[in-house]
Amino acid sequence: MTLLADLLSTMLDRRHLTLGQKAPSARPVEDLMEDLLGSAGELSELALAQDILDQFASFDDNGKLGFLRHLAHAMNIDPETVRTSLDAYEQAPSKQTYRAFMTAAEPKRQELIRRLNRVPGATGALVRMRADLLRLAGDDPELAALDLDFRHLFASWFNRGFLVLRPINWESPAHILEKITAYEAVHAIQSWDDLRRRLQPRDRRCFAFFHPAMPDEPLIFVEVALTRGIPGSVRTVLAEDRTALDPESCDTAVFYSISNCQAGLASVSFGNSLIKQVAADLAAELPMLKSFVTLSPIPLLTRWASAQGIAMPQEPEDRRALAAHYLLNARGPNDAPFDPVARFHLGNGALVHAVHADADDTPNGQAQSGGVMVNYLYDLAQVAANHENFQTNQKIVASSEVTSLARTGTNMLKAER
Repeated sequence: MTLLADLLSTMLDRRHLTLGQKAPSARPVEDLMEDLLGSAGELSELALAQDILDQFASFDDNGKLGFLRHLAHAMNIDPETVRTSLDAYEQAPSKQTYRAFMTAAEPKRQELIRRLNRVPGATGALVRMRADLLRLAGDDPELAALDLDFRHLFASWFNRGFLVLRPINWESPAHILEKITAYEAVHAIQSWDDLRRRLQPRDRRCFAFFHPAMPDEPLIFVEVALTRGIPGSVRTVLAEDRTALDPESCDTAVFYSISNCQAGLASVSFGNSLIKQVAADLAAELPMLKSFVTLSPIPLLTRWASAQGIAMPQEPEDRRALAAHYLLNARGPNDAPFDPVARFHLGNGALVHAVHADADDTPNGQAQSGGVMVNYLYDLAQVAANHENFQTNQKIVASSEVTSLARTGTNMLKAER
């Protein structure tokens, strides 16, 4: 799969390199965008698209914001045309009236973005463009609508069927290892030695999704520790002086860090596919593995407790109980779990398995949750049913231990108030 993806990417790049290059146009980028939409020839279309992408990349934030606002306003739908075409389809359904409605209902900017994507490297450039959009948009409703167009297109372009799962190890290219180090968002990688400890031992694994159009850019990656038993502290997983285990002697795969790499792909979900694919592959390779769990942070626990008017408890068991109550009962919009990591794993079909106090003694772990961490368990036989229950009823499945802890936490909160 990796070889095929690289081959396809190389073939596409070489095909377009034969088209030649020219100096960037000095014409206003708005004119270039209109010309691109009206272009019928491949050579002129590619040249225009390259000019537009080059100009956007050269803009400062004010220039980028002006470009994005032009896309949002000048290339939006015309509501009256949409209403008229929908009325025509409703009165006389046919291929022609439906096509007219589809054309009216799709803003011109979607077709513009598709045409921009035809030049080499454009997919990555458009992902970076959306990252700029998310950074600059503020509460502008038209830019929010433009973002929905990007998300709509990216959901198709980054469909799971196009993604390639690759193992990352100490023999991977240096530029990929540098990006893994830079993108690690949960437990910072401090040095090359630290990275080596996570990738080289036989009881450590790392996997990433790539897209053929962005072969040198990981989209999301997961770090895995093979262990005996389920760990309750990240110290035991990342210890410098630990003794590596024989993978054949391990019974548990621990997903201890999951990092999204591309800000421009926010809300384009493929993390659930990554975990399930890695779990399935590890189960096939190492059939003695019985448990697939995370060792996850609880990033908003301290903030939530402060909003409730309480401080994080001093006693470890009280912190565990408070965290269990929070994970099972604290809700946000649409009755979804308040905690974003909980939403992610529960939405994937995991269950809340165990809560650990004093599990993360780093400054970040203490600030986020008073050091409390949680294991989410992926029971491969129950993942589909758990996912369905969560999506349909927002039902959270938890172990009896966590359920009991949550009741204690609920009573503790009542007493505090």
